[in-house]
Amino acid sequence: MTATTDPRPPQIGTPILADPRLARLLRRGTRVATDRDEKPLPLGRQLLMQALLLFITASVLFPIVWILSMSLDPRNLSRPDGLNLIPPGASLEAYAKVLAEPTGNPIDFLGLATNSLKIALGASVATVLLGVLAAYAFSRLRFRGREALMIAVLGVLMLPSVATIIPLFIFLNQFQIDLGEVSFNLRASILGITLAVISAQLPFAIWNLKGYLDTIPKDLEEAAAVDGANQNQIFRRVVLPLAIPALAVTGFLGFLGGWTEYLTVALFVGDSSDWTLSVALNSMVGQFARTTTWSHFAAFSILFALPVSVVFFIFQRYLIGGLAVGGVKG
Repeated sequence: MTATTDPRPPQIGTPILADPRLARLLRRGTRVATDRDEKPLPLGRQLLMQALLLFITASVLFPIVWILSMSLDPRNLSRPDGLNLIPPGASLEAYAKVLAEPTGNPIDFLGLATNSLKIALGASVATVLLGVLAAYAFSRLRFRGREALMIAVLGVLMLPSVATIIPLFIFLNQFQIDLGEVSFNLRASILGITLAVISAQLPFAIWNLKGYLDTIPKDLEEAAAVDGANQNQIFRRVVLPLAIPALAVTGFLGFLGGWTEYLTVALFVGDSSDWTLSVALNSMVGQFARTTTWSHFAAFSILFALPVSVVFFIFQRYLIGGLAVGGVKG
């Protein structure tokens, strides 16, 4: 009995998978590709990779777990007495003490967090808005002095942050704000500190966003222009939606920089009512903080790091996507 084949070619307009010969070939090719892609690693290499990943995970989590255990220790030790991951008589007393009276100054934890949040949100929003506008101009527009401005931005980015502290101090100290009954010096205010933080983070935001916008195909903008969109509509409806991962990364880094800023706040602010969490945390160490216990210091550290962790987990999908795409395309 001989096998016969159908010499008739598939009819025009018939779906590809409707032809049994093509369907068998597609299934066979898919099965071969799947078998090739899913080839398992040798057992020894799997065990080695898993052991390495477990070691890295333990190295990252161990300091966090130890700080957490120290914050739950009710013995008020002046220094750690050993490795106690589960302290005897664990309690939340240190957290209550830190929330009620974080420092010896008349400002509570909520006031410190509010000042830090003002700086972090102001720096994050301003760096993203100003950075994406400048980055889009550098990426898409051609104007006189473009190369010189880009070199200037890169030059400022290469400077250490401490190099601009004194010029900013002198510049902001010249402005006295008078708003009726409210009068303050710009340098010694939350607004002045926010402006200083923005000036330090803006060059990185411009350079980072410019590199990402360069990877967006110009064909999409040209197609939108053919459909009748003007430059502003192209920027708002085409470029910005595609740049969300990069905007999320830039905004998060701006928030992180504003939240953890210490040097600018410590040098510019004179009134303790304008202190931030970073300054208060630093006041718990050193020669003037010998009475600070490790449980209070650990509890304050965890509360200080908690908002940044929450922001990261909320925008994790955009942040990882922005970092991954930037690493592949950049």
